[in-house]
Amino acid sequence: MLTLEQIQAAREMIKGDIHRTPVMTSAKLSEACGNHVFLKAEHLQKTGSFKIRGATNKVKHAVKDGATWVTAASSGNHGQAVAYIAHQLGIPATIVVPKDANRSKVAAIEAYGGRVEKCGYTSGERIPRAKALAEEKAGVFIPPYDDPLIMAGQGTIGLEILEQVENVDLVVVPIGGGGLISGILTAIKETKPSVKVIGVEPELAKDTYLSLKNGEITSIGQTSTIADGLRTSQPGELTFPIVQKYIDDLVLVSEEEIRQAMLFVMERMKQIIEPSSAVTLAAAMFGHIQATDQNIVTVISGGNVDVSQLHDMMF
Repeated sequence: MLTLEQIQAAREMIKGDIHRTPVMTSAKLSEACGNHVFLKAEHLQKTGSFKIRGATNKVKHAVKDGATWVTAASSGNHGQAVAYIAHQLGIPATIVVPKDANRSKVAAIEAYGGRVEKCGYTSGERIPRAKALAEEKAGVFIPPYDDPLIMAGQGTIGLEILEQVENVDLVVVPIGGGGLISGILTAIKETKPSVKVIGVEPELAKDTYLSLKNGEITSIGQTSTIADGLRTSQPGELTFPIVQKYIDDLVLVSEEEIRQAMLFVMERMKQIIEPSSAVTLAAAMFGHIQATDQNIVTVISGGNVDVSQLHDMMF
């Protein structure tokens, strides 16, 4: 199982390649939520999302071990991150994306030098294809979430939160495959276990919610949630036990709540965030978190939105 020491080692490995992202506040948001709400702004991270942390840790280790080519399976953000860091390290990358992948994310992958291949609609389809490509050409597959080095990289966010927000009571994290929350859970619970960590999923993509309820990994198949970065069909084999061990609660938000949270951030804070990021704010804004007058950090996981589709997405 992932350890605090692995996360601390990841921090040293990636510190020269990523941003220490800021924490933002909004008096209006805090007032609306009845708590002191902070936004951990990973949408301002390199490549526009938290994914660069885990990808950098994994790819740098792979190159250190002799890798000359990498592949990844991604709905967009992980692919961007892998393409970016591979290019920085001077090796090629092929990214397998779903057939309905966000156009701006695909364009960004290509701009970072990555080759794009489309395959299926779920992680259960694109991950085997990316692995097969790696095997065919003696490359290294870079998992989107179910890998200790990936989880450790994402966990560095937890370390930063504890340093940046004094007397934090609660951290709210979006859940896709579980790499982000498993890393943050480990960092926080092994450093300051009194801090609560709550996960959030869309109602239309509640694979981790069902898995926790059933006591075993449960697949939901294809989903059409607006939160495209959270469209995983099931939690990871490595991430799920960490979530089971440490998570304090998991709540679900509706598609309309996600839209309203995005709109609030755009109108009030002048920030563009992804639907996958907005789930944490939606949970805080619409009464899914039982807390009053507490210091709450919502993890804003990314900001890679296709601006041409923004109107249709929001209204």
